[in-house]
Amino acid sequence: MHEPNARKPNLSGERIGLLAGGGTFPVAFARAARRQGHSVYAVGVQGMASETLADVCDGFVTSPLGRIGRAIRLFKRAGINRAVMAGKIEKTELFRRLRWLRHLPDWRAIHMLLRYASKDKKDDTLLLAVIREFQRDQIIFESALDYCPELLVKHGFLTRRKPSPAQWRDVRFGWELAKEIGRLDIGQTVIVNDTAVIAVEAIEGTDAAIRRAGQLCERGSFTVVKVAKPQQDMRFDVPTIGTQTLQAMRESGGRVLAIESDKTIVLEQPEVIDLANKLGIAIVALHAHELKTKMAS
Repeated sequence: MHEPNARKPNLSGERIGLLAGGGTFPVAFARAARRQGHSVYAVGVQGMASETLADVCDGFVTSPLGRIGRAIRLFKRAGINRAVMAGKIEKTELFRRLRWLRHLPDWRAIHMLLRYASKDKKDDTLLLAVIREFQRDQIIFESALDYCPELLVKHGFLTRRKPSPAQWRDVRFGWELAKEIGRLDIGQTVIVNDTAVIAVEAIEGTDAAIRRAGQLCERGSFTVVKVAKPQQDMRFDVPTIGTQTLQAMRESGGRVLAIESDKTIVLEQPEVIDLANKLGIAIVALHAHELKTKMAS
């Protein structure tokens, strides 16, 4: 979970570091932080971070995935002692051929892996290792959502279409399983049809898991359940959906998307809702403790 003693952002302008992966979340964070009077210095993961960051940040450079030491030096030269993570890191990069040559890990990255991630390479393990390595240089990570909490979806129906009774059963069935794979730090998403698991998200990510479900369930009409981990640290890997998620569902036959309210980021929410309504996809945001009540209503 997000550290209970973590300091909330100061209302006065400060210089904030942004360690940026792919997608639009880093851009949304930078815009929100600057609206609040902060300056943002971004180090983007090379080949993943959007070039749009150059237009919305006060400073923007890229660094290879394995160059942790370089990223730390760049932040220190910019006078950064508070930072956030935002954006998707393609973990599949770690399993490509010649990965060590492709990403050229420096000594700080090697130290980080040996010291903090020698036991396993789960998402939480690796991202907490990054945080600990930066902390050795007094750079403290906070939650990006402290600056843009409006990105977290509120409870209720987002679309005109609502799940059918059979789809509600799939939501309830998939929810418990998604929470369990989250507890095990495998993934955050389960795809279900007729109370049978069609696909489980792992390293490939949500959209790829949805497309795999479409190949396995040719009749379509399946339900996608995406939740936060029971031990969710709000500083990183917060469940996120956007228009690309809906496009993957359209291509694969998904009809219902159930997400966890107040713990899921919906990027460009008006566009997501408009697209879902056009495609006839139902989106519902639920609190875990209210799930059983919803199923009965």
